[in-house]
Amino acid sequence: MSYEVELKFPIPDLPAFAKKLAALGADISAAQDEVDLYFAHPSRDFAQTDEAVRLRRKGEANCITYKGPKIDAATKTRREIELPLSPGTKSFKSWTEILEAVGFRPVAEVHKSRRKANVNHRGHAVEASLDEVQGVGTFVEFELVAETEGVEAAIACILDLAQSLGLSDSQRRSYLELLLERRVASSSP
Repeated sequence: MSYEVELKFPIPDLPAFAKKLAALGADISAAQDEVDLYFAHPSRDFAQTDEAVRLRRKGEANCITYKGPKIDAATKTRREIELPLSPGTKSFKSWTEILEAVGFRPVAEVHKSRRKANVNHRGHAVEASLDEVQGVGTFVEFELVAETEGVEAAIACILDLAQSLGLSDSQRRSYLELLLERRVASSSP
């Protein structure tokens, strides 16, 4: 079983942080826009079960993802199943219609501009994402994908990388959770 091992930090100055990653030998990609459309399950509350189903559009590419509950207290380690879908806007809309037809309900779209890099740390190629998330802020995410037996080593690697870069106060909430919290806060009197 594959797990996504992830740690995310708010970064007030992304260009300065990108320079830190480049100093470690990371080659940082150009920014690419991503749109994540999250869905509510027809019979269980994903906010309570800590799960997610989303459609992602990145350029013309589309995928559907299931994320299971987090399995540890320090990181956002969770089971992830991701499948590529046919490319294009029509495919994205058709998948939205299929999910709605079987009872899923769109909750919110998360729009972000993402730059990716790989950082070699402790024998692992850690994927770093430099994210500017509309309505939420700027962040760096570190991610490794590991099978069950490699989860502990992946967690240790990512925690050590974050510490070596002087990062603390990781954010375990998803961009969706942060966006929804800000919407509620801004609508409160």
